[in-house]
Amino acid sequence: MSDPIFERIAIVGVGLIGSSIARAAMAYGAAGSVSLYDASDDVRARAAGLDLGDVTGTLADAVKDADCVFLCVPVGALAPVAQATVAHMKDGSILTDVGSVKKQAADALLSADNGKVQIIPGHPIAGTEQSGPEAGFPTLFRGAWHILTPQDGKDEAYDEAVARLTGFWTLLGAKVETMDAARHDRVLAITSHLPHLIAFNIVSTAFDMETVEQGEVVKFSAGGFRDFTRIAASDPVMWRDVFLNNKEAVLECLGRFSEDLAALQRAIRWGDGDLLMQEFTRARTIRKAIVDAGQDSGAVNFGRNENGAKPDA
Repeated sequence: MSDPIFERIAIVGVGLIGSSIARAAMAYGAAGSVSLYDASDDVRARAAGLDLGDVTGTLADAVKDADCVFLCVPVGALAPVAQATVAHMKDGSILTDVGSVKKQAADALLSADNGKVQIIPGHPIAGTEQSGPEAGFPTLFRGAWHILTPQDGKDEAYDEAVARLTGFWTLLGAKVETMDAARHDRVLAITSHLPHLIAFNIVSTAFDMETVEQGEVVKFSAGGFRDFTRIAASDPVMWRDVFLNNKEAVLECLGRFSEDLAALQRAIRWGDGDLLMQEFTRARTIRKAIVDAGQDSGAVNFGRNENGAKPDA
């Protein structure tokens, strides 16, 4: 096995992503050792029982010897956490994050810049609906994209830090790409944030219908609705912060979505089967492109029926 990218990393926030980084870094030899800190006493105790690394009682102890610090906290908490973290980091070390909104995250991290650490915002496009330290697993990032939004016009030492961080995520199995923060937020608004908002809304509507339908919404849930409920089970604190911090891009996408939805509504009302066929066929080609790109499984019904379950009607 090759030498680790970082002799020691620190993870602040031990949820799904943080615990997965810890597991993956050790499993694939990307770090020599891992220290972890979480503001929650309960989470720290649970993380210690999972043997994720050296769980410390203070933020300072976790980050003081780290070559790279990963802030795995909600975007809304990044600014104060970054301020508290940088004060204890050693000179030349790297500070990065995993927030799914990069403009606000970059601003939060840079507000803590003391000129002694290398600040490189990042976002692993990976996750599940589960949360907490028990939810993590080492293969979470394999085959997934990891976006870095490095600062412009920095020096050679900064470029070397970006290369090291790129190497770290590559060793974890991720495909790394760099882009500017504004572009990242526009792309993720349509590919991640809006779908989550729609899922939250559909499940909420179904919840409101439960009384009217006497429980049949849950009883007869088909695969499509179950997929929405899986997405809607995601961490509400994280997603609250996502929408509050990427509201311009989300609202722009939501406006376009609302217009397209209104067109489909009119087509259904007036029996315009040609328009429905046209839009449904176009959407189907996008699904094929995603499967062809290796971004999802092409198995029938996502492979659900391999365990003997009956297909949905």
